[in-house]
Amino acid sequence: MNIPQFILASASPARHRLLQTVGIEPIICPSNFDESQIQLTEPGELVKTLAQCKAETVVSQFPSALVMGCDSVLAIDGEIYGKPADAEEAITRWKLMQGNFGDLYTGHVLIDTSQGHAIVKCQVTRVYFGTMSDRAIQAYVATDEPLKCAGAFALEGFGSLFIEKIEGCHSNVIGLSLPVLRQMLAELGYEVVDFWQ
Repeated sequence: MNIPQFILASASPARHRLLQTVGIEPIICPSNFDESQIQLTEPGELVKTLAQCKAETVVSQFPSALVMGCDSVLAIDGEIYGKPADAEEAITRWKLMQGNFGDLYTGHVLIDTSQGHAIVKCQVTRVYFGTMSDRAIQAYVATDEPLKCAGAFALEGFGSLFIEKIEGCHSNVIGLSLPVLRQMLAELGYEVVDFWQ
């Protein structure tokens, strides 16, 4: 079996590192898709649609490849949150999140361009946030880390200090569920080990 190139249609350093950690060295091809075009209020449908749009934007560049698109949002009390626009929004968000919990949704799309098949999945992980002082919130936002992440926190960074626990897939919170990736590859007839460098 010819093993296709693995393309990550995302500029996310966290997703790139996750794949590298499990032996997959993807070709990075950010989609630059305009997310504001998609207006959906159900978080699972939103992330699946955005992930699909991102993957489909770059598919034509790769006639024989696996193209992966992902998108993540945090939902708290029915409200959907992506990356905060600025530090002020991140501080407001953390005042809402601290001592509370949210559900982190990640949409995953894997398109096998040689077979013409696409698989779409969503994974949800519940995240419980610790109680924080205003000083801690301001100091964390000042690191700039929250401005780069859906939900305004990075589990693999400073943000891990303020997470009490998670229920569900750990890597999903970082931006890509590794169990979901393994299942998607299997559905397309591959094994993860096929992509080890």
